[in-house]
Amino acid sequence: MTGRKLGVVVCQCGGNISDYVDVEKVRAEAAKDGDVVSSQVQMFACSDAAQQSVIQEIREKKLDGIVVCSCSPKLHTATFRAMAERAGLNPYEYTQVNLREQCSWAHTHDRAAATEKGVRLVRAGIAKTALSQPLEKMRVETLPQTLVIGAGVAGLRAALALSDLGISVHLVEKADHPGGQVRRWGTLFPNDKVGQALIEDLVGRVTARDNIMLYLNSELVEKSGRVGAFSVTIRAANGERIPLNVGAIVVATGFEPYTPAPGEFGAGLDGVITLPELKERLAATAGPLTHRGQPVRSIAYVYCVGSRQPAEEGTRRTYCSRYCCSATSHLATVVTGLDPKIHQFHLFRDVRTYGKYEALYERALKSGSLFLRYSEEDPPAITRENGGLVVRVHDRLLAGEEVEIRPDLVVLVTGMVPRANDDLVRVLKVPIGPDGFFREVHVKLRPVETIVDGVYIVGTAQGPKNVAESVATALASVSKAGALLLKGYVDLDPLVARVDPTRCTWCGDCQTACPYGAIDEVEYGDRHIAQVNAVLCKGEGACVPACAKAAISVQGYTNEQITSMIDALAKEVA
Repeated sequence: MTGRKLGVVVCQCGGNISDYVDVEKVRAEAAKDGDVVSSQVQMFACSDAAQQSVIQEIREKKLDGIVVCSCSPKLHTATFRAMAERAGLNPYEYTQVNLREQCSWAHTHDRAAATEKGVRLVRAGIAKTALSQPLEKMRVETLPQTLVIGAGVAGLRAALALSDLGISVHLVEKADHPGGQVRRWGTLFPNDKVGQALIEDLVGRVTARDNIMLYLNSELVEKSGRVGAFSVTIRAANGERIPLNVGAIVVATGFEPYTPAPGEFGAGLDGVITLPELKERLAATAGPLTHRGQPVRSIAYVYCVGSRQPAEEGTRRTYCSRYCCSATSHLATVVTGLDPKIHQFHLFRDVRTYGKYEALYERALKSGSLFLRYSEEDPPAITRENGGLVVRVHDRLLAGEEVEIRPDLVVLVTGMVPRANDDLVRVLKVPIGPDGFFREVHVKLRPVETIVDGVYIVGTAQGPKNVAESVATALASVSKAGALLLKGYVDLDPLVARVDPTRCTWCGDCQTACPYGAIDEVEYGDRHIAQVNAVLCKGEGACVPACAKAAISVQGYTNEQITSMIDALAKEVA
């Protein structure tokens, strides 16, 4: 017992927890702790009604700590901190215990064991909260300038929207021209805008803005500082290094189209091209489609080339590239518009023209396209025989009957793959996902944010998207960056490392372990010790186990709190 007055809330999560964990037993066991003066079960702890109930309990019983036992802290940390503040409680004397992902969902097969584990987890949360201290956020000033990396459609649109807010933009493009992949494409779905015209319009508007500076043949090579005040260095085309100070960074580096390996679905054979190559051909012609001077009378499209690959083959490309089905259905209508007599065959695994793009699939069907479904285990075979292409496929819609097609062109519908950004990843320290694209904090709740505060990922740098979706994420990042920069300051979490100067003897191990460059060597009397730059520190804690003297601890997760949690977890459940 520590003399605290703690409250415990156990959430049923609409059955997600209570179906596999005896939440009443968890509540009853928590109530036995001497520091717990309030305990309750809620159907949805995050609901407005439940929050009001907890706020009333905090006020009436003058609680000085609250433990919410529900889902992942990734989902509702901000929710429950705000609830604690409304009740007059310091938000950093709240602890969230993950009973859903770490307990009920992990042990659906054993209710008794899941309940026992739940009791232990809640005890650990109570032990941590009993040793918590009130903390205050750190307020730091922000600069009304932004760095946008990548001048494709997402980067250009983000730059314009930031400019509209009065925020200066440094737009950095690695290539010698802006526009990315879209500038090479013809008409785009669903509104038939021409890619090059779209980019020319955006570039014209960008270059007309006084508060947007466009750097071509340039790249980011250094970054330091913190959210609201990053110091970055741009290497220009002539090798000049340009130092800049910005408050936020938007990463819009785009994607690369998948390049099939020689022989993959006939790649390398004369007449076998990729989807981007067909787009470029259509963009460059106003008349009939030809190949080697001869009119094209038939086209076979092979879907899912480079996407949805088996994970056991060691590939990252297990994902669906999303845009390909819609783009190909749309292109089929464009081809029909050039020459209605061209026969078009679509060899697909699944048609994923999701949402409103289903209309494109219907238009392709009505314009005469023929769709044949093949299985993953039995893909189409593409060869050249007697000077022409031959495609053989077993159509699942015809009970596996083999269909032979002799097209003039075979178009491999290739997906998106992540651009090689190893140097940029090293500079930004932003993680990538298992698919190789930049990873957001949370796909639903924080879809354009990264673990580095003030750094946002947009467009196809984040994953496969169509143009509309890329622009939507660009504008989402603008709303985030604008909210961050326009008010002139940002409040940072105080959950950062602190050094005990009486224990530290400066060995440098903590500085080596820190991935954020937040630890410096400073003089302390007649000796040297470590000092943490709280603004740079993320509270990630790599420095803590590196210290042989146990001189470093993270506020909110102190060594004493962690030890008490371990002791509580180890305690037997009655």
